Amino acid sequence: MKVAVIGSRGRIGERLVRNLRQEDLRVVEASRRNGVDSFTGAGLAEALDGAEVVIDVTNVSPDDGDAAQRFFETSSRNLLETGRQAGVRHHVVLSIVGTDGLLASGYFRGKKMQEEMAAASGLPFTILRSTQFFEFVRDVVQNGTVRDIRIAPALVQPIAGEDLADMLADVAFSDPCNGTLEVAGPERLRLDAVAVEIATAFEDSRRIVADIAAPYFGAELGEHSLLPGSGARIATLRFDDWLRDSLQPPRISAPAN
Repeated sequence: MKVAVIGSRGRIGERLVRNLRQEDLRVVEASRRNGVDSFTGAGLAEALDGAEVVIDVTNVSPDDGDAAQRFFETSSRNLLETGRQAGVRHHVVLSIVGTDGLLASGYFRGKKMQEEMAAASGLPFTILRSTQFFEFVRDVVQNGTVRDIRIAPALVQPIAGEDLADMLADVAFSDPCNGTLEVAGPERLRLDAVAVEIATAFEDSRRIVADIAAPYFGAELGEHSLLPGSGARIATLRFDDWLRDSLQPPRISAPAN
């Protein structure tokens, strides 16, 4: 089976490619770095030629607002049209839990449009909505430049990027559900509390301030805005275990003799 991973150089895409290759599949790594651009359409026909499954894990910065919305709309249109011409039998979209309630944000409007376009395309599809992954929350904390970081104290059920990649690989091996699935981590936590733990672990001296009015990429969060439904598939790696592992120095492989 040939699988095309669109957005293969992203954090989730790289893990997904590795997982799929362990199953001895033909995997096409499609990203701008190797000449495939879902936004312009460059290289898509070649990347999708003969592919049975397309997994769309493309992403842009949530801060991009309306530009993010345009990206998801244009990218999805190109992928779906090219996939239809190539005879793709399963179009998989990685999306986000809570998208429906966050449409004040251009980024989330784009994700919602991405979902709707897949559902209306006529191609067999699966939408996998994930909660925030730990690495994403870490980036939100570490990328800030202000003295205080204001974060809404919303409830979250974050997931490890490795667990999410595993679940995406499972979807690739499954029949299209022509609907939406949800995945989440095993613990319900406060977003600001997660941020405090990450900042402390990485010796970030900035103060995390719980602020119910703090915007989440242009949208306002309610207490339950980011939580999955009762039918979500639950991953296994807990936050404390992920944080401990992420602080370990990288392993250096011994040179081959």
